[in-house]
Amino acid sequence: MDEKYSILIIEDEDSLRLNIKNFLTNTGFEVHVASEGLGAIHKLIDFKIDLIISDYRMDIFGGNYWVKFLKKFCSDTKVLFISGFLNPNEEFPYTVIYKPFDLDDLLKHIKTVLNIS
Repeated sequence: MDEKYSILIIEDEDSLRLNIKNFLTNTGFEVHVASEGLGAIHKLIDFKIDLIISDYRMDIFGGNYWVKFLKKFCSDTKVLFISGFLNPNEEFPYTVIYKPFDLDDLLKHIKTVLNIS
């Protein structure tokens, strides 16, 4: 990977957030983390983010309001959702990777979204 892409992971489950962070850092990405939407806004202000990987259901600023925020204020940023809550049969504005998932599968989605060969 020639260019170092910056990814923001927003996940309220500590162990999953840290596992994804370590995996993607070891794969060569610059990784920032937040445990909820409000903390993510701080990261979005402070850093250039190429891809947001977000949980859907979070205690602070999650769910539909978080989706509305991303659509309105981060429309130029690529977004993937990870969720064990969303229904795969319902329409959703972003690609969803359903929990539990394999980190290699997550990496394939990331490479597709960022057009990395």
